[in-house]
Amino acid sequence: QVQLVESGGGLVQAGGSLRLSCAASGRTFSNYAMGWFRQAPAKERELVASILWSNTVYADSVKGRFTISRDNAKNALYLQMNSLKPEDTAVYYCAAGVVLGQSIRYPNNYNYWGQGTQVTVSS
Repeated sequence: QVQLVESGGGLVQAGGSLRLSCAASGRTFSNYAMGWFRQAPAKERELVASILWSNTVYADSVKGRFTISRDNAKNALYLQMNSLKPEDTAVYYCAAGVVLGQSIRYPNNYNYWGQGTQVTVSS
C-alpha cells in the first residue's frame, strides 16, 4: 500500500523557517515526479515546488525562499521554507506521480497524496 506521510508543519512567526518532510512507502519513487502543493481556505490547491530527477520547478511566490529536495535512498521528499510570510499559511501536501514537462505543475496529474500538514505563519 502506497503511503505519503508529511511532517514538520506548525506555527511560526513571519520571517521564520520550517522544514517539511514527506516519508514515502509502498513503492520506490525515484523515477516519479514529487511535489509540494498547498491549499489555503477557500482557495484552489496550488503547486509550491516539484522535483523530477535533478529538475526543479517553483511557484513564483516562493522562488528564492523555498528549496525542494529529495533523498531517493530514503524515499523522502523535503521542503525547506525560509523567510515565511503570512500568505504562506495553508495546508501543505506531498504528492507523487508519473508526470513530465509542464504537467508537473498541475495537481490532477499526481497519483499519490499525503494527508497534509498545516503551516501557519503569524504576522
